Amino acid sequence: MQQPTPFRNLGARLKYVREQKSETLAETAGAVEIDVEALDRIESGHERPAEDVLLLLLDHFDMKDQEAMQIWESAGYTGNTDPRDTRFRASDQIEKSQTIVLLAMDMRTQYSDGVDISSNKAGVTLQFTQDSYGGGEQPVARIGMSYEQAGVLLQTLQQAVLYGRSGYTQKRLGEPRQSSDN
Repeated sequence: MQQPTPFRNLGARLKYVREQKSETLAETAGAVEIDVEALDRIESGHERPAEDVLLLLLDHFDMKDQEAMQIWESAGYTGNTDPRDTRFRASDQIEKSQTIVLLAMDMRTQYSDGVDISSNKAGVTLQFTQDSYGGGEQPVARIGMSYEQAGVLLQTLQQAVLYGRSGYTQKRLGEPRQSSDN
């Protein structure tokens, strides 16, 4: 007996977007740090991704707001649709002319092989990259800052390198701590 695929449309849309980006299952799963099997179950419609995983996928695919919102809604994350439930629903409080923007907050450490730095009148942009499987580089993070913030970052990086080489560790900006492994 064939298993039901309750999220077939959602999975098909995510698979289509992945294929348009010319990524394999393994590349996309690695980028959002989930198992290849889990992504395959999502794309086949057998499983709905958790909210945080869906946000990471939408961010990874760099989807436009309108398309991201449609996929978000097709996953059923638009609030409760049961009219008997009187709990607060965000959709009840949103005027039709308002726009909702979903941003993924990914607190995992991203490691990088390189960085591209650009500047303009507003400040400095750092785009961290990683070598990709097919050759070339793939962006993993982009951070913009003012020139003042860039100066503080430069000083802080220099201090962190000096402290790290001398056996000190530093958890945040401020005074260094003696490393416990010395």
